[in-house]
Amino acid sequence: ERRIAHLLKQSKLPRDKLLKDFQVKRIDGLSLSLVHRLAEGDFIDRCENILIFGNPGTGKTHLAMGMAKEWCLKGRKVLYKTAASLVQDLLIAKKELQLNKHIKRLDGFEVLIIDDISYIPYEKGETDVLFTLLSERYEQRSVVITSNLVFSQWQQIFKDEMTTAAVIDRLVHHATILELNAASYRADKARSNAQQNIKETANETLPEIVS
Repeated sequence: ERRIAHLLKQSKLPRDKLLKDFQVKRIDGLSLSLVHRLAEGDFIDRCENILIFGNPGTGKTHLAMGMAKEWCLKGRKVLYKTAASLVQDLLIAKKELQLNKHIKRLDGFEVLIIDDISYIPYEKGETDVLFTLLSERYEQRSVVITSNLVFSQWQQIFKDEMTTAAVIDRLVHHATILELNAASYRADKARSNAQQNIKETANETLPEIVS
C-alpha cells in the first residue's frame, strides 16, 4: 500500500480521473475490451506506445489519466507531463548541459504520458529536444501521447518534414492508436444543463395574483 501511494504521488497526475468514469459508449468504434486490456499494462513490458487522438473535450486526458492510475495500482512507474511542461524541462536541462542526465532520469519511468502535444507552436530548439527524448525511448520505454491533431497535421508541431516523419515512424512502430470520434463531452454537458434549466423554468408555477 505504501509503494502504491508512492507511485501515485510520483506519477504527478494532476486530477483523480478514474477509468470507470470514462464513458466508452460515447465513442463510436472504441472497444471497451481494448481499453480494459490496455489498462492491464501488458504492453508496458513490450515497450509499446498508446496514441490517443480526438477533438477537444472528447476525453483524451481523462482516458490517459484513468489508465495511468490503473498502472500505478499494478505497481508500474508512470509520469504524467503536459507537452509544454516537458519541453521546458528538457530545454532547461539542455541549457545546463544536463539533457542526457535528465532523459536518463525519465527512463526510470516505465510509462511517460505526454498530454496535449498539439497545443504548443514549437520552435526548432524545442522540437529538437522532444525528438531526442522520443528517440531515446524508442523500443526502450513506453510513451502515451494525446493530440488534437492527426498525423497528417503533425508538421505544424515539428515544422521540418523529415523530423516529423521520423517521429511518427518511431511512435507508430509499436503502438495502439485510439481515436475518440465524438462530440465534446463538456459541450454536451453544458447543452444538457441548459435544456434542464429551461425545462425546470417552464414547469415553475407563477404565484396567483389576488386582485
